Amino acid sequence: MSTAYNFSDLPDLPVTEALPRLLNALQTHTRVVLEAPPGAGKTTLVPLALLQTEWRNDGKILVLEPRRLATRGAAQRMADLLHEPVGQTIGYWVRMEHVVSEKTRVEVVTEGILTRLIQDDPALEGIAAIIFDEYHERNLQADLGLALALNAQAVLRPDLRILIMSATLDATTIATWLDAPVIRSEGRQFPIETHYLPQAEVAAAGNRPAERLTNLVPKAIRKALKDEPEGDILVFLPGMGEMLRVALQLEGKLDPTIDLHILHGDLQLSKQMAAIQPAPKGWRKIVLATSIAETSLTIEGVKIVVDGGYSRVPRFVPRTGLTTLATIPVSKAAADQRRGRAGRLGPGVCYRLWSNADQMQLAERQLPEICEADLTGLALELAIWGVKDATELNWLDTPPVTALSLARDLLFRLQAIDENGKATAHGKALASLGLSPRLGHLVIRGKEAGLGATACALSALLSEKDILKQVDTTRGNVLPDLVLRLEILTGKRPPTPGFVLDENALRRVKEQATHMMQRTRTTGEKIKPDAAGFLTALAYPDRLAQREASGRVRLVTGQRAALPTELFSESDYYSIAHLETGNQPRILLAAPLDKAELMEIFGDQAEELDEIRFDAATGRIIARNITRLGALLLAETTQPKPDPEEVADVLLRALKEQGLERLPWPEQAVKTRQRLVFLHFLAPESWPDLSDEELEITMEDWLLPHLTGLRTIEQVSKLDFNEILLSALDWEQRQEMDRLAPTHLQVPSSSRIALDYTDPATPVLAVRLQEVFGMLDTPRIGGGKIPLLLHLLSPASRPVQVTRDLRSFWANGYFEVRKDLRGRYPKHYWPENPLEAEPTRGTKKRPI
Repeated sequence: MSTAYNFSDLPDLPVTEALPRLLNALQTHTRVVLEAPPGAGKTTLVPLALLQTEWRNDGKILVLEPRRLATRGAAQRMADLLHEPVGQTIGYWVRMEHVVSEKTRVEVVTEGILTRLIQDDPALEGIAAIIFDEYHERNLQADLGLALALNAQAVLRPDLRILIMSATLDATTIATWLDAPVIRSEGRQFPIETHYLPQAEVAAAGNRPAERLTNLVPKAIRKALKDEPEGDILVFLPGMGEMLRVALQLEGKLDPTIDLHILHGDLQLSKQMAAIQPAPKGWRKIVLATSIAETSLTIEGVKIVVDGGYSRVPRFVPRTGLTTLATIPVSKAAADQRRGRAGRLGPGVCYRLWSNADQMQLAERQLPEICEADLTGLALELAIWGVKDATELNWLDTPPVTALSLARDLLFRLQAIDENGKATAHGKALASLGLSPRLGHLVIRGKEAGLGATACALSALLSEKDILKQVDTTRGNVLPDLVLRLEILTGKRPPTPGFVLDENALRRVKEQATHMMQRTRTTGEKIKPDAAGFLTALAYPDRLAQREASGRVRLVTGQRAALPTELFSESDYYSIAHLETGNQPRILLAAPLDKAELMEIFGDQAEELDEIRFDAATGRIIARNITRLGALLLAETTQPKPDPEEVADVLLRALKEQGLERLPWPEQAVKTRQRLVFLHFLAPESWPDLSDEELEITMEDWLLPHLTGLRTIEQVSKLDFNEILLSALDWEQRQEMDRLAPTHLQVPSSSRIALDYTDPATPVLAVRLQEVFGMLDTPRIGGGKIPLLLHLLSPASRPVQVTRDLRSFWANGYFEVRKDLRGRYPKHYWPENPLEAEPTRGTKKRPI
């Protein structure tokens, strides 16, 4: 069957003038790039124009759209132009909804559908062309689908046409990459007046996106309604939370002839369509939307755009293996897309809620999702396709190596790939479900365990928005209980006080659970909420957790996180589904897990080992036989007689980690070490190096032999460290040590004064001045090589002179010192000639 349409049958939209050039390019090339501005009509007219081509040979045309709402909308508009219902010539396919017939020749599908089609039939029999619409969004599924399609085209289907369409794509770059011609449609964009905010007003609105949008958006909407007497308003916000807050501020404060709509993919289709349809005559509408409204989705009647300036994107963190949602400033390309929505029907106005200066700082384009996303699903699809190395395919941006490696590790744990990276039968089965690999594994293994209905319900809960909403969002509490949610789903329990049901989310969860039960042929089973922990563990083996204290757990990876338990039953172990990362990670969704269940699933991965470790809190060695699963401790028993050598090694490592200065050095050992350091300084070739650095490096040699049989720091402190140090010397060296580095020196007063070797380059003799009367020259040690540094002290033992030249001091400095000290210490002897005076330890009356 072949259907032909003349250009005259199609409406005259801006892209119409480019259609002949596009068809000519596709006649001679199998890859073409079409660049056309927003509102040019490319989504609607191009697929219909391709129906009349000869090369199609009655094959289907697939049109890929990034969102379900846009998919349905594009199919409906094309069907309307043909005066047919959807499902005839024009059909569509989205998750849980496939509207086609034998007559369908143009099928609009979400991007993930193509992956399934091409995996099931790599030759894509019966498909003549694939159109990648709005490719500038660079969704992960679009990049994967294009890579597979290019590979299929190169190997199996050289006649397959691939058309890339976009409004803001860098057409030259992608055309060079594909070796494809570029067809440009200038379009008929009407002029758009653009307003920015003063920098001071932006700064005063707050730093956090939610705060700024709550302050600025309602004010901008009221200004637009006042300044622009006609036209509907399209408002861009990052997510449902911001839309609800803005709607709350506007409700009851708008003219009765103004309708307020929220446009979000989570809403019922009837509410989505109401937002898209034109307002009744004499009425105006305000549509609060996310980035869903940036591209192929046409919202009738819009002449005014209010752009909040933010978008919400997923960010994969390889360090944690988690994906978080980040609210980031919009890119210049996306801002231009949004602005263009105001100029489709006539002159428009765009209110940008940032300053001119901020505009200059925006990124040109947002990073492609493939550079920032969790690549587990992509890695599985590549394995099914038979690709071991991602670089074997043609990518505009090659998937990051680290993210791919982490993805493959997880797939191996999920038994989706084997040790060689090949897809297993289980991997192919879970990919066919249209779920993430984690949830596909949950559903299949859950069904095998006789928990099919519960697994389908839980997978729906984990893939959709939370069915519970907190009444007071300022409290910051979370309710992580997955068991409770399953009980609510079965009607067994009402929501916990402080929380209410999100009816839209509940409806979607039930629809998806029913759909998945149909897909898996699960019938006659009841949902068992108590199995939530067991099933969640199947999907998230890398997020098992053990309770450390009330409200805190340790994950199998070793990471710690808060688990609010005031509204949640405590358990020794948990399965964690959703985790909020940050400085203080917090668990958002979890279920208790019995140890028996944990061992049933992961028992073969548990390690039994003898553990000998140092407990810093008690200063003791602890020896145990333990069973571990990652960082989780499953069982332990005390080892009564651990290997002494292993204990010594562990004790030594602990002492090393504490540092040399933390060793229990007795005073005598400290002084001995200082003397030996001095001798090494004096003659490095003859004396051992006992510096801090050398002792730390050689602890295995001088300390380890003495640790055998010890188990505590207290026992270490009782070691004879002085003798340990001296053991490095032979008998002759010990005698020589006393001669070259004596501990004390006898001074003229007959006192034996201890020498201070703290500085090996300058040993010190600190002595009262009166005790060295009659000593002409500075004493020397080290075989006469090193003069001592004399600290000459007052009778109160305070330094009055520091010198290494005693002779010079007697000749010059003494008399100044004598003049000062005679007045301060009149009871002491201060002779005019200190070289001939008797040395003394005391006063004039008591000289000794």
